[in-house]
This record gives sequence, structure tokens and C-alpha cells, in this order.
Amino acid sequence: MSAAASPRRIVLLRHAKADWPAVPDHERPLADRGRKEAPVAGRRLMELDIPFDLTLCSSAVRTRETWKLVAHELPHRPRTVYEERLYDATLGDLLALLNETPEDVDDLLLVGHNPGVHALADALAGTCEGDALARIHRTGFPTAAIAVITFTGPWKTVEHGVGRLAEFWSPHD
Repeated sequence: MSAAASPRRIVLLRHAKADWPAVPDHERPLADRGRKEAPVAGRRLMELDIPFDLTLCSSAVRTRETWKLVAHELPHRPRTVYEERLYDATLGDLLALLNETPEDVDDLLLVGHNPGVHALADALAGTCEGDALARIHRTGFPTAAIAVITFTGPWKTVEHGVGRLAEFWSPHD
């Protein structure tokens, strides 16, 4: 398939619930609730049956721990890049990272933080399935929540409104 015609998916996963010990924010681990949420999110990703080509995961402890627990639930672990720029990323930073995605990647999982993942889901969703966007606006983007955004075209063209929010799932629903 040509890059212009091939359907692509961006799956956004917010890290699971983090603890608040007296450590720098980047070093915060998952809370007990987060260690329970992450495998549930992993099972939901398994049910979606998306053959991820690449995972971009923030370098923060809580995102790495989330990804480890999620990946354990998947039938196949995709190539993973721990990306320093995902930590504390703005919407512009996230769009720039998506624009750098290699063209041989059709299905990308991004494991990140709020407010960035919420802003990205909102910005990319030009259209949506059912009430998915309304639910994001109503609930925010809770810990361990997942948004699936589809689009066609090259990664370098990912920008505001280019995608369709195909699904929004939260372990808190």
C-alpha cells in the first residue's frame, strides 16, 4: 500500500496512577492502584488486536512501569523507544514527535502524560465515533485511559484535525 492510502493508527495511553513520594516528578513510581490499572489497560489493548509497529514511551519511571505491565499482556511486544521528549511534552512537542515517525510504522502506541495526551487526542480528532470525544471532554483523560486515532497519509502530515477518534476507553468507566 502507498503511504498516502494506508490506514494508520495512533494509540495514546496515559500512564497508570502514580504515587507521590518525596522524589523528583520524573522519578515518581506507580501507586498500588496504578499497578492494578496498567494490566487492565494492557488487556484492553490486546482486545483491540492492533499489531503495533512501534511504542514511544516517556522516560519517566511511571510511564516505563506502566508500559512494562501493559506489554506483559500483549501477544507481541513491539519495538520500544524510551523518548525523553515525551516527558512534560507540549502539544507542539507531541505533534513534532509524530511527524518524525518512520513511514514503515502503521500502528504507533504512545505512552505519555497529561495534559499532553489529552491535548493531542483533542487536537487530532477532526471526527469521532459515537460519543468518544464528548466523553473525553466530560471525563478528561484519566490514568490508564486509551484513545485510538486513525488517519491516512504520511506521518509528516499529522496535524490538528487530521484524525478520527475511533475509540476512547478508561478503566474507570
